Amino acid sequence: MKRLILLSFILLSACCTVERKDGYQVIHQCGGPDLGFTSVPVLRKGSLAFKDLNRNTILDPYEDWRLSPEERAADLSARLTPEYLSGLMTNGHTVNVPGISSMSVSGITYNGLPYSESGAEPSDICDRLREALENFDTRQVLLAHSDSPETIARWNNKVQALVESLPFGIPCANSTDPRNEIRATDEYNAGSGGVCSQWPTPLGLAATFDTAVVADFARTVKREYLALGFRTALSPQADLATEPRWRRVPGTFGENPALVASMVRTYIREMQPEINCIEKHWPGGGTGEGGRDAHLAIGKYGVFPGGRLKTHMDAFDLSAAGIMPYYTISFAQDPSGENVGNSYSSYMIDSLLRKKYGYEGIVCTDWGIVANYNGDPLSTGGKCYGVEGLTGGERIFKALEAGIDEFGGSVRASEIMDAWKLWRDRYGEDSARERWERSARKILEAMMRTGVFENPYVDVANATAVLSDPETFALGEQAQVRSVVMVKNHGGVLPMPRGAKVYVPLRPIPGVYSMTGRLKKAPCTGYSVDTAMVAKYFTLVGTPQEADFAIVAITEPEGGIGYKDGEYMPISLQYSPYTATEARDPSIAGGDPSEKTSNRSYKGRTLRVENETDLTLVRDTEAAMNGKPVVVLLQTTRPVVMEFEPSADAILVAFGVRSKAFMELISGERQPSGRLPMQFPASMAEVERQKEDVPQDMTPWKDTEGNLYDYGFGLCYQE
Repeated sequence: MKRLILLSFILLSACCTVERKDGYQVIHQCGGPDLGFTSVPVLRKGSLAFKDLNRNTILDPYEDWRLSPEERAADLSARLTPEYLSGLMTNGHTVNVPGISSMSVSGITYNGLPYSESGAEPSDICDRLREALENFDTRQVLLAHSDSPETIARWNNKVQALVESLPFGIPCANSTDPRNEIRATDEYNAGSGGVCSQWPTPLGLAATFDTAVVADFARTVKREYLALGFRTALSPQADLATEPRWRRVPGTFGENPALVASMVRTYIREMQPEINCIEKHWPGGGTGEGGRDAHLAIGKYGVFPGGRLKTHMDAFDLSAAGIMPYYTISFAQDPSGENVGNSYSSYMIDSLLRKKYGYEGIVCTDWGIVANYNGDPLSTGGKCYGVEGLTGGERIFKALEAGIDEFGGSVRASEIMDAWKLWRDRYGEDSARERWERSARKILEAMMRTGVFENPYVDVANATAVLSDPETFALGEQAQVRSVVMVKNHGGVLPMPRGAKVYVPLRPIPGVYSMTGRLKKAPCTGYSVDTAMVAKYFTLVGTPQEADFAIVAITEPEGGIGYKDGEYMPISLQYSPYTATEARDPSIAGGDPSEKTSNRSYKGRTLRVENETDLTLVRDTEAAMNGKPVVVLLQTTRPVVMEFEPSADAILVAFGVRSKAFMELISGERQPSGRLPMQFPASMAEVERQKEDVPQDMTPWKDTEGNLYDYGFGLCYQE
């Protein structure tokens, strides 16, 4: 009855109203924030309304939105049990919505049944997530794949209604990896490819050399994320892409420290405080020896042969709500001689990030660092690098001693409680309590700054409208065009007149492989450009003889992951077969519980890339065109040894764009303005000689026009 009386009061108030939504209600009040709720009572203080999250009929400090996030978080963390505090320190219980087996790990059920047999709605909460929310006090959920904005919004509201009904009523700060790229390529951008507006990769944004484009991008991302219910972005990457072979180069803003720092800073300041940014990967993940990536044990070592650790750390913006260390062991960087994964390193986190750089925000591990390593160098499971001999509780204890606040991935509160017992036994109950509350306060403060405690619900219709806004999509398309780099235009062959006759040869398309080298999509023959889009600008013809010019669309060399059949292998950036005659031997770093030798050198070994035929295709097309122009469209995620360049009259390089962007440039509808955000090397020998941690230390490719494909190079049409 008390609640009904209150609602009547608000409805009759001159500046307070209640709006009933699909499954929840919102109080709009002139003197304070909107309050979204489903089941909690509402308290009144004068003309103001507050949610009684713990249902004790008292306005507790953590429920009082007039207080600072620091005051509220301190009050709430002091009320929580060690088990609840431990639950808050878990981040990233990963789900797909709906939990269809082909999209997610096996065993996802709804009321004990697979999704296809359960009768569940796509937005329903799966059993595994329900257990995590109800029994393990998880309050940060990572949503990977979903089928529509409506599904995501409805799922968010169901999750928030569930946790609102639990003790303390703490909402979920749902998180997401990047979702705005043209296609999903790995687990860390699995939500990309269509639900949100589509932009070039961060490497493509860097190619615009314009922080205003990044600001537009961040504002768009924030609007879309808020509409879907996300309050945490697992981005941006502040890594310097100083190792050109690294798999995660496309998620960076390139290799130049000043450019990266300015774009990272712009992104974070546009996103926060409504969306918490977890910036990654401290102290810089782009230094894997030989270009190998630390998602696999073969890439567990980051190396710094040029002594440039500080250069990488200086690219980080310390205004980010959270910072994520990378999996890597930053080899031989700790003066104590300890070589452990960055999340376990007191030197990397406490001595450098906390004390030297003064960072006071959340430090969150990357996903899976606590799980056991099974000895398979290609396993994507446990990444407990350097602490393989410890138990899960001991690993968490060590990470907490180093300065970690929360643990990414499927870490349960019970595992963190194992570390609580170890901490209590070593330092005492009071110390354990203080340490756990310290991390919980940071996490809760960040959540409260976003406003999620006041209204965690989202309007389903608004989500659909925001995610289908043509103006937003137009911004993304404009950024795609601006990100394309014209590196060659022999004789001014571009632009081509609209309607010109164009020949597009069929391409042998290589298979698509996972980060472990597993084949995900079989090789085929087709086009790597949308011929329907080409036909909107030019006249498609079937033979070179009929054509005025040719378009050859190719991708970067598919150069492997650095390991095959039990041996370390080169990662190649060239199309022709590569023998690593100038590779480092012995390796700087090495050693693994499952390895017989600490030398990870691949010197003398030969690799053939999957799409060697791209080089042949360009050369054969040049011959078939008999002197008529050949325009090459290169889609890439990292630098390339441009062996095909002498056979091309014009080359457009893109870092994740749709075919329309290319056509607008080829036709002259838009002027090319992008510039290379990284050096493109003269040879693989240059790649082998460069130092993994040093920016811009290669001799660039020199083309037949005499141009160097160096950092910052790009051509435009002559006026």
